[in-house]
Amino acid sequence: MAQVKLRKINLTDIETLQQLSQETFTDTYKAQNTPENLATYLASAYNLPKLKRELATPLAQFYFAYVDHQLAGYLKVNQGGAQTEDMGATTLEVERIYVRPAFKRHGLGSRFIQQACEVAEQLGKSKIWLGVWEHNLIAQRFYTKLGFVHTGQHTFWLGTDQQTDFIMEKTLKTAENDQK
Repeated sequence: MAQVKLRKINLTDIETLQQLSQETFTDTYKAQNTPENLATYLASAYNLPKLKRELATPLAQFYFAYVDHQLAGYLKVNQGGAQTEDMGATTLEVERIYVRPAFKRHGLGSRFIQQACEVAEQLGKSKIWLGVWEHNLIAQRFYTKLGFVHTGQHTFWLGTDQQTDFIMEKTLKTAENDQK
């Protein structure tokens, strides 16, 4: 069985983070989007100054995943004002789960959700949430299997293309929830 290790990402990792972000996003969404919209999005979302600001935000956390010492993907979670939607003080957002193609379907998504739940519980949060593209049925089934429910939607712009992300939430088991 492969050994998976997570490591917090810091500013010295910024170029690796940028490359991994562009690689994994392109792999996942290239076939469904125009080259122009994809290029516009990649330049906007993963430029070095923006990534540096995200990494410096104390309300966001990033983790690299290594499988047998090979960089396999990363997780980004947000709380408070770092969340992409105002979901309240009791929530933690899973903004990114990005996995390299060679490591997909090897349990990294589940490991990332486990990490997000651990972070949320450490921070006293009662829910985690995420946005998933309405056309990404594989991801929707995966999140549903992990206990997420569809609770709404929001707009996501990829270049000039207005897309819809479904908002999915998972209530965490906490001592407070167990007493209810």
